[in-house]
Amino acid sequence: MVVRPDFLRESTDMTELVPDVLSDVFEQVEVRGMLTGGFAVRGPWVARGTVTRPFKLIALVAGSASVIVDGPGGPQGPVDLAAGDVVLLNHRTHLEVRGGGPGVAQTLLPEPSFDSMALAAADASRDDILIGGWIQVSPAGEAMLGAVLPGLVHVQAARPAADRLASLVGGLFDEASSGRLGSAFALRQHGQLLLLEVLRSYLEQEQPPTGWLRLLADEPLAPALRLIHAEPGRPWGLVELARAAGMSRTSFAERFRTVAGVPPLAYVSRWRMLLAERALRDPDVRIGALAAELGYGSDSAFSTAFKREVGESPARYRRRVRSAA
Repeated sequence: MVVRPDFLRESTDMTELVPDVLSDVFEQVEVRGMLTGGFAVRGPWVARGTVTRPFKLIALVAGSASVIVDGPGGPQGPVDLAAGDVVLLNHRTHLEVRGGGPGVAQTLLPEPSFDSMALAAADASRDDILIGGWIQVSPAGEAMLGAVLPGLVHVQAARPAADRLASLVGGLFDEASSGRLGSAFALRQHGQLLLLEVLRSYLEQEQPPTGWLRLLADEPLAPALRLIHAEPGRPWGLVELARAAGMSRTSFAERFRTVAGVPPLAYVSRWRMLLAERALRDPDVRIGALAAELGYGSDSAFSTAFKREVGESPARYRRRVRSAA
């Protein structure tokens, strides 16, 4: 039984540590990029409507636009977008996007379905071209992302940290306007890559709040984090993890808590439970075997830890998830 990807490699290049752990997180929270609509329009325009998904993506392929959103904490914006820019919305309730300069605006649907022929006929030198979608994650992933991201993340393609963003947005448009076989599958893959690049660029451009995303970007803690993710069932101790990071036990514990918001061993426990949540969706995974693989000496110890973290027993969680599915 395998409940996580194996990230043990022959390479000892420390520059690989953080990207590997981020990939691990993406895998476990089942990130999927869903690109759902796009339009090309010339002249003044406005698109507005209710946001129904927790995480919404907006990519401006060509032209210029401005975004205003509302949600918990009040309205934000306007935020000006240039070609290649991407906006990620975190639990916003209302969205308005405007473009085309001054004048009477024609109102568009906020997220029309893809019309590859209309997009293929667009003139990037004269039209505003926008693509929208949303990010699907597991309930645990929704809680993780929602806690560490601001309501609106604006990643500017012109910034040095986002040098790949414009090409990804261009690739999205090419796929959406091609009408080729398999384009829906390709758009999902592009959506995942776009989210990954948005998070990478966000980490370069901003200082994220205390939490797991900031932890992934912390180079001094990366060696210890890599060990935790490589062997989550190992009985890790502070001394061993601190030694991997080249710090004293006290310095390591203080830095970890400051960056992640939780002590190191609490993070180990939370990561184990995230792995368990995903594994329990597989009806062939036995709870006893899963408990042993994640480092628990008995089913009852695992059940107690799971209930403390998730709020219900492993068996009850499994029944609820299967019923919902």
